[in-house]
Amino acid sequence: MDFFSYRNGRLYCEELAVADIVAREGTPAYVYSKATLVHHYTSIASAFAELKPTICYSIKSLANVNILRVLRDLGSGFDVTSGGELARALAAGGQADKIVFAGVGKTDREICEAIDAGIMAFNVESEEEFANLSRLAGQKGTRVHAALRVNPDVYDPKTHTYTVTGKKETKFGVDIERAMKFFQTLGKDKNVLLDAIHIHIGSPIYSSQPYVQAITKTLELIDRLREMGFPIEMLDIGGGFAADYEEGASPSALQYAGDIVPLLRGKGLRIVIEPGRSISCNSGVLLSEVQYVKKGGDRNFVIVDAAMTDLIRPAFYGAKHFLYPAQLEPGQEPPPRKMEYVPPGAVKVDIVGGVCESSDFLAKDRMLPPMKRGDLLAVFSAGAYGFVMSSQYNTRPRAPEILVDGSGYRVIRRRETYQDVIAPEL
Repeated sequence: MDFFSYRNGRLYCEELAVADIVAREGTPAYVYSKATLVHHYTSIASAFAELKPTICYSIKSLANVNILRVLRDLGSGFDVTSGGELARALAAGGQADKIVFAGVGKTDREICEAIDAGIMAFNVESEEEFANLSRLAGQKGTRVHAALRVNPDVYDPKTHTYTVTGKKETKFGVDIERAMKFFQTLGKDKNVLLDAIHIHIGSPIYSSQPYVQAITKTLELIDRLREMGFPIEMLDIGGGFAADYEEGASPSALQYAGDIVPLLRGKGLRIVIEPGRSISCNSGVLLSEVQYVKKGGDRNFVIVDAAMTDLIRPAFYGAKHFLYPAQLEPGQEPPPRKMEYVPPGAVKVDIVGGVCESSDFLAKDRMLPPMKRGDLLAVFSAGAYGFVMSSQYNTRPRAPEILVDGSGYRVIRRRETYQDVIAPEL
């Protein structure tokens, strides 16, 4: 569900036609809907309310400080994976005691910054990392909280291999069998209070059942650890809830919670949830202008001014986003957001950018209305892992980010200039 819709043949974000926004701000551009962000956050908070969870929005999915402030005002904490994301969370006014820090390669600098900030917990992913965290906390004369990241060897077969994180073979965490030895060896450390378990099985997860399997296994582990005298107080169930890249593709927050909440009811655990994509994905579109239309053999190409430097997911993951013109021809019906939708008079096209790589495409073999130079194209469900993964390859300045709130908008990250790109080299 989101607040992008066609009215009288024009695509609107809340109460503004997107074409009117880019008429002022240019293309390519990321446009976000505040109402959509609020809706998805509050849906999760309401669905899981019985557990009184600490919701730590996953900054890596959409990291703009102004977006983080919107979520902070709703009560969100933050899940960070680097010192830079910690700095963003703090710059947005995030409460340090509602920040969890994950990641397999935390540097000494990042760990010290997080200790100094007073974060809620470190999600520890290896024995060596734990020993290093203990050393640094000891040097500072403080004791920090940590959760052991455990791999329950559960995953969703629909999840791309690059984003599966809950199997034994991943670089993340320790397998569930090794967790017992981890606690026996390190669980009584004087500098690190190891009183929590963290799991994260990947993203996106299109069913609640992998969570049920993973949480069930983890609760059994927690029971054994408690019997051994380790006071496990917190369980971080991670994130990974799916989003609608097509209409109706993902379960609702209530559907996830309906299966997860009963498992955790009455367990005496503080629950942490780390949603990212499920909040940010449908909040954003990438808008791009058609530059040229050409044929190459039997293929038709629509060349736009956005590229893999703006949205790398199709090239990187083989991800599919629904795309459609932001201005419909007279008589055209608004499209359902289905990849297989074939509008009247459609032409099979590849949507490609201007980067000098054959992998530079936003979509292949899509049936779209005939397009021409100057047309505006909208790439939907681009809020998550869109701008945050953009680059300056081919010395392409990065696009602006624009936040719509009702009938107004503001530029929350200006368009880069050539001078911005070159400045660090001078």
